[in-house]
Amino acid sequence: MTRVPLRPLARILEARRKGENPDAIEKENRRIRHEAMRDRMRLRAEGRLLVLAMMFFCAYGVIGARMGMLSASEPEEPRAQTSGASIIASRADIVDRHGRILATNMSTHSLYAHPNQMIDPERAALRLAEIFPDLDGEKLAKRFMDPKRKFLWVKKKLSPEQMQAVHDIGEPGLLFGPREMRLYPNGALASHVLGGASFGAEGVHSAEVIGTAGIEKFFDKDLRDPAREGVPLTLSIDLTVQAAAEEVLNAGMKLMNARGAASVLLDVHTGEVLAIVSLPDFDPNDRPRPPTEGSPSDSPLFNRAVQGVYELGSTFKIFAAAQAMQLGLVNSSTVIDTSPPFKVGGHRIGEFQNHNYGKLSVEKIIVKSSNRGTGKLALAIGPTRQQDFLKALGLFDATPLEIVEASGGKPLWPSRWTDLSAVTISYGHGISTTPLHLAAGYAAIANGGHIVKPTLLKQSGPRYQDVILREDVAHDALHMLRQVVASEDGTASFAEVPGYHVGGKTGTADKPKERGGGYYKDKVIATFASIFPANDPKYVLVVTLDEPVETSGAKPRRTAGWTAVPVAAEMIGRIAPLLGLRPDYETGQLDMSMNASD
Repeated sequence: MTRVPLRPLARILEARRKGENPDAIEKENRRIRHEAMRDRMRLRAEGRLLVLAMMFFCAYGVIGARMGMLSASEPEEPRAQTSGASIIASRADIVDRHGRILATNMSTHSLYAHPNQMIDPERAALRLAEIFPDLDGEKLAKRFMDPKRKFLWVKKKLSPEQMQAVHDIGEPGLLFGPREMRLYPNGALASHVLGGASFGAEGVHSAEVIGTAGIEKFFDKDLRDPAREGVPLTLSIDLTVQAAAEEVLNAGMKLMNARGAASVLLDVHTGEVLAIVSLPDFDPNDRPRPPTEGSPSDSPLFNRAVQGVYELGSTFKIFAAAQAMQLGLVNSSTVIDTSPPFKVGGHRIGEFQNHNYGKLSVEKIIVKSSNRGTGKLALAIGPTRQQDFLKALGLFDATPLEIVEASGGKPLWPSRWTDLSAVTISYGHGISTTPLHLAAGYAAIANGGHIVKPTLLKQSGPRYQDVILREDVAHDALHMLRQVVASEDGTASFAEVPGYHVGGKTGTADKPKERGGGYYKDKVIATFASIFPANDPKYVLVVTLDEPVETSGAKPRRTAGWTAVPVAAEMIGRIAPLLGLRPDYETGQLDMSMNASD
């Protein structure tokens, strides 16, 4: 900025020459300078006022917008804030093979208390005890009034009605936290498959949902993986078939006065488990606590289909016959003398009710269920080859089914595999497996000799493993199983379901005593392993009853032919149409001589 002098010399000299007053020039220059300074200060003040006005305008605008948003929102309870990392509470759904929900999530609330903020803790405790009968009002009041306690969980899950009732207490120290819980909309249906879930890491605003049993625990990490982006886990289970199987098996268990029951329905080509039932069962929405005493099988949590390791009796006889044919030792028409006596290792091998069947073909040995016949086949095979065959069938290892309980169903076999062991194992004694093992073994016969691994995950097509039987051998073994049902002297004649060509084998095994060794004389495990339709095998169904007694006759009957077989037949009749199987009836020839008017 150029500063103009108040008394410029040139002008002063000019003014004196002309006789003017030089002070007037100074006065005028001073006035001009002061006006310029005043104009600059005015402009500066006006700029500051404008900026200040803009700031006030923006501030009032923000406040007004926030007030508008608050006035348009719903009132909300105050929430205590928590620190730390957020908890991932989301969990993928589980659906059946048709996409129907088996397990999903539901938004609910938890109830917690800040005792130091409570107005009347004693009254609040008594009111809470009225809403939640499982709470002790007096104990809760003491905890509320403990001066050292700053935080207290009251209930981890609330129904909407309970939440409203707590809200009506009007106690500011009782607060609600949002929570996601696992819901099983079908109740006890497929409970042993699903297992259940509970809370892991917990916070006021969320809780981690983790699997505690079944497939929920097996796939816990996958179900909680955010990368799934809500994609459900699709099981092989068919919800409709599962419901029908449970209903029939439950009725059959009660009718046959059984202590428990299990069933497995397996696709023989894919290994998919379409239905698996263990009774008694439970509701995973309210999973009971594991037992602390007594036998594990007394608990409804015990999965008889995959954890129950039993001697499954004569259902094993078809394995001996199939292996003998595979080795070329016999064919289905080879005759074997089953007449007594037959001793192995100093032990007498008998028949059911001391029958003497005489000379029987291999097919008739299976149809009549001869212990001596299969025992002689086992001796011809030899202990080593028999052991290798059963091991290849998967009968030495726990099944790879995708539930955590499956690992506990490891088969039991003798430490020394003698000739006597080979004979007794040929008719299902001396080796203990689960019903699921048996179903997988029968699937190898039904599908033409291929081993399949049972799975609870939906498959897109066949999943054949190694070949264990030639196709012709598997076909002959399947024909034998069909004759067990179709023949008048077969042990499973009650299994005939019109239109579905059922084949199968019965097995009745005495239950071993828990202590002291030996077997009960009046307690059995009755099993029927079936294949249907036998003319085009698609499914294996195994039904096992624990200590059944059929009492309609003069004497109680416990054999599988009277107990497990009728239950399995009823189940096949119910589920076959649900599986899309059309009955194959033999139609008679139409009488062409009939009048159209008749």
